[in-house]
Amino acid sequence: MSRKHLLYWKSWPFAERPLPSALLIIFLIFLNFLLYWIAVLNWEMPFYFFAGNLLVILNLAPYFIVTEYWLLETEVKVRYIFITIRRPYSDFGCFYMDKRGVMLSTFVRPRRLDPFRGLSLRFSKTQEEKAEMVEILKEKIGKEF
Repeated sequence: MSRKHLLYWKSWPFAERPLPSALLIIFLIFLNFLLYWIAVLNWEMPFYFFAGNLLVILNLAPYFIVTEYWLLETEVKVRYIFITIRRPYSDFGCFYMDKRGVMLSTFVRPRRLDPFRGLSLRFSKTQEEKAEMVEILKEKIGKEF
């Protein structure tokens, strides 16, 4: 399997979007106080406070960490801090764009299950890779919606 990369870029939404990031931090602080008040002070069950915080942090982790993307000759590679995902182009039936990135769908048409089964490629702040990425994906996957 060839490992030659056709395209590489990084995305870090937390640093790339300062105003939404600041609002998110304020919201998370508010949520933390609310969870503490409900779970610890009212219910006297600190487990729910820690479990709720852990779930929120794990769900938002991709927003706070740098994500690296490679379009290789035969596969797509996405690397978070501790996790690397490799998927061959043959896993995907189509792809489509939104304003923040490209969704690679495992189906031949876009479906609601795409966020769970597909792979999302988020653009960098400058979106310099956008045109070249679309061309590579058209060649490797084919169908664009």
